[in-house]
Amino acid sequence: MPDLQYTDPRLASIYDLGNAGTQDRDFYLNLAGAPPQTVLDLGCGTGLITDRLAALGHDVTGVDPALAMLDVARAKPNGEHIEWVHASAEDFASAKYYDLIIMTGHAFQVLLSDAQIAGVLKVMSDHLQPDGLAVFESRNPALDWDAIWARSYKMQTAYGLVTARRLITSSARAPEFLSFAWDYDFPDGPVTSKSTLRFPTAEQVREFAEDAGLYQTALLGDWDGTVFDESTSREMIFKFKRKM
Repeated sequence: MPDLQYTDPRLASIYDLGNAGTQDRDFYLNLAGAPPQTVLDLGCGTGLITDRLAALGHDVTGVDPALAMLDVARAKPNGEHIEWVHASAEDFASAKYYDLIIMTGHAFQVLLSDAQIAGVLKVMSDHLQPDGLAVFESRNPALDWDAIWARSYKMQTAYGLVTARRLITSSARAPEFLSFAWDYDFPDGPVTSKSTLRFPTAEQVREFAEDAGLYQTALLGDWDGTVFDESTSREMIFKFKRKM
């Protein structure tokens, strides 16, 4: 089930304020090429990228399991021009084939079981055009995310000033999993959203993808196109095509 951060309407409404960076969005927008392209955004959230793709003239489908996030996404400027689907990424099915399939915002790491990962990659394989591209990112598991993720910030919202703090809640990270909580201090009281993410290795992802009928064309370590380096890269940005 999606975390409270995604299902609580109040938390969904302020999600964009805490995710103001644009490097990743610009990266995915540049992948789409000249419009109109058919684009599938799995785990589209509040539609930050989906809306911009539609604004460029692409034929876009946004899929998310959290209705609160989709409600925010539909209200974006180009929301009425996007096909919105309430479903988990692994359960999505359509008769359409897509030139580009993306899964952004590290949504791939929300897939905690082997079955979920295999299911999402099979959805990508089943819905790609023969020359289409599937792209998503996951964080490099070799880094010390327990230390990196100590974070706190304030934001001005429609509810007033809100403080957000991320705290690691797992006593010791297992080889592939990390649990944490976001504490939000609203003027009328606190709200806590608890999460667990999976940190698969690049080789694990590649093996899952191959089993699903995909082959890797690139593995990048940053949004500027730098090749992945296990010792320094924060990101693992995967590009896959469909096996013929």
